[in-house]
Order: sequence, then structure tokens, then C-alpha cells
Amino acid sequence: MRTLALRLAFVGTRYHGWQEQASDITVAGTLKSAVLRVCPDAEGLTGCSRTDAGVHALRYCASFKTNSAIPPERLPRAINTYLPPDIAVSDAAAAPDGFNAILSCEKKEYVYKIQNSRLRNPFLVGRAYFYPKELDVEKMSRAARDFVGTRDFAAVRSVGSETKTTVRTVHRCEVEKSGGEVTISVCADGFLYNMARAIAGTLIYVSEGKIAPDGIPRLLETRERSLAGPTAPPEGLYLSKIWYGGQVGEMMRG
Repeated sequence: MRTLALRLAFVGTRYHGWQEQASDITVAGTLKSAVLRVCPDAEGLTGCSRTDAGVHALRYCASFKTNSAIPPERLPRAINTYLPPDIAVSDAAAAPDGFNAILSCEKKEYVYKIQNSRLRNPFLVGRAYFYPKELDVEKMSRAARDFVGTRDFAAVRSVGSETKTTVRTVHRCEVEKSGGEVTISVCADGFLYNMARAIAGTLIYVSEGKIAPDGIPRLLETRERSLAGPTAPPEGLYLSKIWYGGQVGEMMRG
């Protein structure tokens, strides 16, 4: 069997996350049904990240195995025929033997979008976290820099998944404001459960004065989740970039 990789995007509002579940509608279950209509022998559908309910993806990679001889360039249109409007495959590529969408991933970037304005924009409901109190982006940016590096991130993860270590390497953590939108970007070699949303909630606490801008190193040293900010709501979170080597990496950058 050959391995194929798909590039897709989805609005996660009506889905209970990526991971397939017996009784709830998920992105994986919906995509799997569509893939099987095109490649009936497809097996081992794997996603690059276990996104939570309500979380979105601007770029997402999924891989599967099949004996189908359909050229990769024909797969997006064929699979999209059987997908709802809030999920779309935009590209496909042949992947090397042993490729796995989650295990072969080199690093990921999440962005957290906050509608930081006095009045709610109805067109952003479910697509950004509405926070009407003005955020102090300068303080948040100062604190964000201290998340960068190889650290133990136990203080900014939720209990709910097993992991061998809570140490991760964050390559970049930045806060930017454009008009009425504040964006928090975090790029890392991997993420713990709810880590990106907990970082967002912690930076909001910095803006509120509940955590000092220079308090992040000490906070991480404690490994105490209760001392960090809350897990920010899922509607503001987007998986934005994924890095791979080879042809799959070129597809995801395109």
C-alpha cells in the first residue's frame, strides 16, 4: 500500500475535535467517510494534531494508506465532493513509507485570535474570543518572550492525556495587535494538552495584572497549573502551520 498525505482546513465550531468518537461528530470521522468513498480500501487515517472541540485549522495534515492508483492531484476535488462546506482538502501528495502525520511532524504553530473591542462582531462569533476590556499588548509581549526555549510546561497544560514528559521546546511566542484583533502565536516542537490555550489565558492574566510580566519563568518552575491563567475558550484557537520534510513539507508550505 502507498501512503498519501492530505492538506486540509476546517472550521471546528460544530465538531467535537479531530479524534474519531463513537457518538459525536468529529473532523476525523467526517473526513474518513469522505476518503472511503474515493478510496474504499483506505486505512490508518491519522491527523497531525488532536484538536479539541471548537478549535479550527488553517492548515492541517492527515495521512492514510491505500492501494488506490488515483493520482494525488485528483484527490482534493474527489474527496471534497463528499465533505461538508466547513471542511476542505486543498492538496495531496505521495508520502514516503513510514510517514505518519503526527509522528513525522517537526513543529507546529498555533495562533489564538482575540476580538479585543468594546462591541461584539457577530461575524466573529465562534471564530475569535470576544474580550471587550482593552488588552495591554506590551505587557503580554514581554511575558510571551519568556515562554521561548526548552522548558517544562506542566504549569500550562490540562490534565487529560498521558505523556512521557512535559518538556517541550517553544521556538516563538509573540503577541500582535491589528485594529481590534489581538493575535497570540506559539510555534513549538510539540504541544501538551490545552497548552496553547493555557498560554493564551496566562497572557491575558498578565494584561489584567494578575501575573507579573516577568513572572513567567518562576511560574513555569513551580509546575503548578493553578498558578497560571485559565484555559482560554476554544473558538479563538487555530492550527496555522505544520512543518515536515520532503514533498509533504513542500505541500504544506504551498
